[in-house]
Amino acid sequence: MRVLNLYAGIGGNRKLWGDEHEIVAVENNPKIAAVYKEFFPNDTVIVDDAHEYLRKHFREFDFIWASPPCPTHSVLQLSHTNDKDLKYPDMTLYQEIILLNQFHKGVFVIENVKPYYQPLIEPSFQIGRHLFWSNKFVLVNQFLSTYNKDVSRDRKQDLAQSLGFDLDKLDNKGFDTRKVLRNCVRPDIGKYIFEILLDLLHRLF
Repeated sequence: MRVLNLYAGIGGNRKLWGDEHEIVAVENNPKIAAVYKEFFPNDTVIVDDAHEYLRKHFREFDFIWASPPCPTHSVLQLSHTNDKDLKYPDMTLYQEIILLNQFHKGVFVIENVKPYYQPLIEPSFQIGRHLFWSNKFVLVNQFLSTYNKDVSRDRKQDLAQSLGFDLDKLDNKGFDTRKVLRNCVRPDIGKYIFEILLDLLHRLF
């Protein structure tokens, strides 16, 4: 099965997917992409604009996961006291939802934070502080019954331990380690959704 992992970061969502599928990861930061490749050497890692890569290649994949940039949607926008710091919400998120809803024949899931405004497109489901859009129904009740809130997001040591990433491979790489870890989707959430959608995909095809 061909899987596309967009805005891959260091691979939080992908960490527990295993290696039995052909996975292509797209990340625009070369240093972060290099770390992803260290963690997942069997994946094909492409340094490119994920948004444009999706538009050009989405028909080539059976399963697509995308986690577009979330800062402009975050409730942190409400904390800005200087108008110069305010930014328009990045419409990349909704462009990708619309594109895949209309044209993708396989299965997709798009993840983002719960925004400070009413979502322009109703999400398919929510887990914790994350919203998800998908073209297939996902049962979340079973997962939510065992879901615990995120650990402290202030200390990178806590984040690394919770997510299961080796800090020795992350520090001194020339990027903000704490920010990269904060941007990760929890691996158990990624695994839960991946397995349910793969099962649905197998049933459909």
